This record gives sequence, C-alpha cells and structure tokens, in this order.
Amino acid sequence: MKSRFAALFMALLLAVYLVLVGQRAVMFVLTGEPIGIAIGVALIVLPIVGAWALVRELMFGFRTEQLVGRLEREGELPVDDLPKKASGRPLREAADEEFPVYRDEVERDESDWRAWFRLGLAYDASGDRRRARKAIRTAIALEQSQRRAKTA
Repeated sequence: MKSRFAALFMALLLAVYLVLVGQRAVMFVLTGEPIGIAIGVALIVLPIVGAWALVRELMFGFRTEQLVGRLEREGELPVDDLPKKASGRPLREAADEEFPVYRDEVERDESDWRAWFRLGLAYDASGDRRRARKAIRTAIALEQSQRRAKTA
C-alpha cells in the first residue's frame, strides 16, 4: 500500500510539473523568436514523453499487482523465506542458490506466464532488476494472450 501511495504521489507531482512546463512552453512559442519556438517545442515534446513513460510504468505496476493477486489466490506465489539484509532486500547468495529452480521451470514451459512471473521475482531477489522487469513483462504478455484466447 505504501508503494502504491508513493507511485500516485509521484504521478501527481509529475502532473503538476507537466502543467507548469506546458505553460512555459506556450510562453516560449508565443515569443515568435526561432530559438524561443524551438525551446517551446522541446518543452512540449519532453513532457509528453515523460507522461507516456509514467503511464507505461503505472500500467506495469497495476498489471504486476493483478498477477501477484492471482498467483496468491491460486496458491502459486513463491514463499518469501530468503534471509534478508537490514534493508529488507534478500541476501544475494541465498537468492542465487534458489534461482535455478525458477529458470528451469521456464525452460520446461516457456508459454507459462506463472513460471515467467516467478522467474522475474527470482531475478529481482538476485538483484537483476532489468531482467526481472523483462521476465515480468513477458509474464504479463503471456497472461493477456491466454486470457484473450479464452474469450475468443
């Protein structure tokens, strides 16, 4: 719940920023000077890219949360019993020892979104956030395509 509040707070701050930058962008464009127009256009484009990135991240978080809930209801969410550092992050050595179990699960069935999701959690526990996000994105895509196939 705490992270959800933080994400929404950051989204609100970005929205305020976008409004303020948008106002400045219009002011630059209205100067009529070529450099002012260029700065204004840049100030319009960059916040649009920022808003796109924010929406993408919020959707990733929302979809991830949905899959966590589904795995939890199905009783297939891995038990978080790894030893932890004072920061709350798992000890990497312990996470690395457990990692092959999840990697092998994906290798046995690459179309199983649950296996991909658990692999993403294992990557995250091992400290590899980039691969964790990629595995979870794969899980999200597989789950969505399976859901669409059922409704078709």
